[in-house]
Amino acid sequence: MADSSFLATKRYAVVTGGNKGIGLEICRQLAFNGVTVVLTARDKKKGMEAVENLHQSGLADFVIFHQLDVLDSASIASLADFVESHFGKLDILVNNAATVGLILDSNAVKAAVFNAFVTNEGANRVLSDAENLTEERVDRLLQEFLQDLKEGVLETKGWNSYLSAYTLSKAALNAYTRILAKKYPRFMINSVCPGYVKTGINCFTGILSTEEGAQSPVRLALSPAGGVSGMFFSRTDVVPF
Repeated sequence: MADSSFLATKRYAVVTGGNKGIGLEICRQLAFNGVTVVLTARDKKKGMEAVENLHQSGLADFVIFHQLDVLDSASIASLADFVESHFGKLDILVNNAATVGLILDSNAVKAAVFNAFVTNEGANRVLSDAENLTEERVDRLLQEFLQDLKEGVLETKGWNSYLSAYTLSKAALNAYTRILAKKYPRFMINSVCPGYVKTGINCFTGILSTEEGAQSPVRLALSPAGGVSGMFFSRTDVVPF
C-alpha cells in the first residue's frame, strides 16, 4: 500500500470500461493504493465477475461495481447520482471505455498505433493550434471528416489511408483534453497513451502487459494537486500533438 500523506485522505475513483484489459488493471492498481474504485462496465454480468475477481485478490474493501454505458445519458445520470449519494465527491475519473465497431486486421492496428498522426494538413493546423482550440473548431473538423468519408474522398483530401477515423478520434480527444483543462483550471485533466499493450482490441499483438500499460494512467490519477494539466502523455513522457 502507498504510504504517502497525500493518500491519507479517503479518495474515490470511477473507471469506465473496467471489466477487462487496461481498465481492469487500472482498477486493481488504484485499489491497491487505497482508493475506493467504482468499476463500471456496459455488461453487468461481466462487470460483477471482474469485481469478484478483485475481491478474491484481497481488494474487497476497495472495489464496487456500477453499470455504465457511456453512450446512454440515463446510465450516466444514474452513475452520477450513485456517486453523489454514496460518496459526496469524486476525486478521480479515468475515461477508459472504448469500442471499435468493426473487425480489425492486427497488422493494420499495429501500423496505426506506431504511426498515429493525422495526415490531413488542415486538420493538423487546427489541432496543433493549442491557443485557439475550441469545441466548435474541433467539431467542425470532425464534421468535415465525416462528409469526406461519406463522399468517399478521404484519400484525395489527404486523410490517413487506414484506420483514419481511429487516428482522428485520438487526436480529437487530445484536443478536447486541452480545451477542458483551460475551461476547468481547478481540475487536472490529461490524456495518456499507455503504449502498445496486449489487449483484445488489438488481438493481443501488443508488446506491453496490462500491468505495464496501466502504470501511466494510474501515476497521473494519483498525482498530487497542482500538477500538470492539459497535457498528452506517451506513457511517462509529455509529447506534442
